[in-house]
Amino acid sequence: MDPVQLVSLAGAFIILAAYASGQLGWLPTASRPYNVLNLVGSAALAYVAVVSNQIGFVVLEGSWAVISLIALLRPAKNRERDSPLT
Repeated sequence: MDPVQLVSLAGAFIILAAYASGQLGWLPTASRPYNVLNLVGSAALAYVAVVSNQIGFVVLEGSWAVISLIALLRPAKNRERDSPLT
């Protein structure tokens, strides 16, 4: 399999793992692990989009990565306060 496709699959599985974990209540959506999974998965998919020259996908995944990074950089107190599960 093409290495870019492997990165694409890994990124998709990581984001899906975060989404499923949030929906099933295994990870609070404001938690650090949830946001790390989103950041890693979306960054991998943004890389694939850049390599494949898919501008719409770059915008989507790049934005997803930036939003996840911003959530990670917020102080823990704010993450807990803003979480709908706490």
